[in-house]
Amino acid sequence: MAGDSRFPDVDTDGSEKNEETEIVVNVGGVRQVFYEDNLNQYPETRLAELINCLSGGYDSIFSLCDDYDPGKREFYFDRDPDAFKCIIDVYYFGEIHMKKGICPICFKNEMEFWKVDLKFLDDCCKTHLSEKKEELEEIARRVQLILDDLGVDASESRWKRCQKYIWKFLEKPESSYPARVIAVLSFLFILTSSIVMCVGTIPDLQVADAKGNRMEHPTLDSIETACIGWFTMEYVLRLISSPNKLHFALSFMNIVDVLAILPFYVSLTLTHLGAKLMELSNVQQAVQALRIMRIARIFKLARHSSGLQTLTYALKRSFKELGLLLMYLAVGIFVFSALGYTMEQSHPETLFKSIPQSFWWAIITMTTVGYGDIYPKTTLGKLNAAISFLCGVIAIALPIHPIINNFVRYYNKQRVLETAAKHELELMELNSAEGKAASSKSEQEDLARGGEEGPFYSSRLKVSHSDTFIHLLSEEKHYRTRLRSCK
Repeated sequence: MAGDSRFPDVDTDGSEKNEETEIVVNVGGVRQVFYEDNLNQYPETRLAELINCLSGGYDSIFSLCDDYDPGKREFYFDRDPDAFKCIIDVYYFGEIHMKKGICPICFKNEMEFWKVDLKFLDDCCKTHLSEKKEELEEIARRVQLILDDLGVDASESRWKRCQKYIWKFLEKPESSYPARVIAVLSFLFILTSSIVMCVGTIPDLQVADAKGNRMEHPTLDSIETACIGWFTMEYVLRLISSPNKLHFALSFMNIVDVLAILPFYVSLTLTHLGAKLMELSNVQQAVQALRIMRIARIFKLARHSSGLQTLTYALKRSFKELGLLLMYLAVGIFVFSALGYTMEQSHPETLFKSIPQSFWWAIITMTTVGYGDIYPKTTLGKLNAAISFLCGVIAIALPIHPIINNFVRYYNKQRVLETAAKHELELMELNSAEGKAASSKSEQEDLARGGEEGPFYSSRLKVSHSDTFIHLLSEEKHYRTRLRSCK
């Protein structure tokens, strides 16, 4: 290739006559001139390697670029020009800022192509990149879970397949119509149990035992027992079918499930066996305390409500704002309670007996509750109360907006990820159908040629849900075009 007439400026020894110190690069139609002094600041980058590649002949040149014009002494690259304009800033400013509108994953791949280290990327851009990588990983995880549900491994034992079926049946209501029925039934049991717990405290619905003590109506007690039986059966089946039992047992929602059913069995044990070990009055007090723990079952509703799950996540992400809110309130409570106590001491019938007692007044005033059990009677005290009320409204309102933003952002993100995962599956199914059609057409062509070559080669890969694109999702360098071009 060295003797080709298209390259007249190359010597027989494979070196190019070049006395100039500038490198001309054309990236996607954008022409840029670089000087050797700038490029040699980072000799490990691709642009710096262009300086020394001319002495290595055309094999060395075309290993670095897509095309080369010896007449114009210009290197051509079929890459993204917008990302390139941002990346070359490293030669002039020593850092890179990603322009708005460029996909972070695409930009990272461009940096890897130009052999520029990610350490030169500014911290704000690194944060954006990490967020986008987390989104893609979440999409890949959801797609993988769906594919695992669709696929059936023939090598698995019958017990493993049964476990997987029970897990999908109880944990994924969207997998089938019976699973949705079970989810609705579980929700109704939670609702019924919560209602029974509340109704059982109404004195008119309670009955007296042989010793005259008030207790729940036997009918409500039977309904409670049925609900606990359902919760117990559901938890045991989910535990048995769980693929990772340690992770299952330590999960927050599963701990809530245990707390919802444990008081019933502990109360039952204390009622039948505790009387032999301790006094009856102590047993009744322990049972009453455990029955209060039944309120934990209301948190089971979060398992069936994406809104409650989103709210929980938003509160987790808003610890800083919540801490700021508590700090504002704590400072205001201390200041206004001390002022209220001082200003009310001149009144003979003052209700502010001490500063710690005044804390309660400051709390209900700043939070705009105002029970009226303690209030100022002097003019200065009333003015202090008005100021504390206004400061409380401002202190509560300031951190609320970021918390709401976290909630809306996470909720919208979950909807986008769910839609993206479904779209990914649709594309995989479309590609699977096209692959099968192309394979069938190829087999028909082979049949038309005759049987000289024997049976079809088994090396033709059949496209399926399990081997189409999911393996690409787990590799950073091979994300699909649709996933990489998200903005």
